[in-house]
Amino acid sequence: MTSNSTAMGAQMDTSTLAPLTANAWLRYELIKDMFPPGISDVLEVGCGQGALGTRLAQRFNYLGVEPDQVSFAVASKRIRAAGGRGEVRNIPVQDLGDERFDLVCAFEVLEHIEDDAAAVKEWSSRLRAPGWLLLSVPAHQDRYGPFDEMVGHFRRYDPAAMTALLAGCGLTGIQVRQYGFPLGYLLEAGRNLIARRRLTATAATSVADRTAGSGRLLQPSGGPGAAAARWGTAPFRVVQRPFPNTGTGLLALARLDGRLPQP
Repeated sequence: MTSNSTAMGAQMDTSTLAPLTANAWLRYELIKDMFPPGISDVLEVGCGQGALGTRLAQRFNYLGVEPDQVSFAVASKRIRAAGGRGEVRNIPVQDLGDERFDLVCAFEVLEHIEDDAAAVKEWSSRLRAPGWLLLSVPAHQDRYGPFDEMVGHFRRYDPAAMTALLAGCGLTGIQVRQYGFPLGYLLEAGRNLIARRRLTATAATSVADRTAGSGRLLQPSGGPGAAAARWGTAPFRVVQRPFPNTGTGLLALARLDGRLPQP
């Protein structure tokens, strides 16, 4: 597994940045390890409310794109307040024109897109070859549950399926790692419990509307909830490390070499 914790600012004080959910803290711990060296320009597709973007903007030339107007407004405010080298635009990735990046990332986005291969090719076409694609998705199709349905997921991903998808899109050097053992299972059970109570209310809502709202769902705004997520997950961020093949979430890193794929 590629390690680049220094480049990601392992010693950086993140206490003043936008709060992460408990699950996002588990994910971020491994994202720091998987960022390849030599990265300067980073694009985040579907940056939501910008919690992770505020951190990336401290270390890279960062651009986040977020088509949901409500989430964009929050993300834009947070990125400006955090300083660094960040910008957020209220556009879909298809509207970026000729801009290219060293790394394109999308966290908890691909599962919301029906044609995932077309999305991977589109995102890869935004890379300055050679470049990197970094994704996170919910792991294991057999764990698809009420929360997945409520927030507009088309699927979850088994490691072999993710590897095959990326390879089929012309990417190489594929690394796949799971995260979230054991706390992720408890967090997932809680999300499914909430979803079972809300599914009736969202049954008539389109997948697109559920997807737009998913970036705002269960997000901490600060205060005790944010502190509990940060410090409550601290030991579990360490515990999960020896279990790269177990967990409720999946991270994948892949490299684009040579000619860009056509979206």
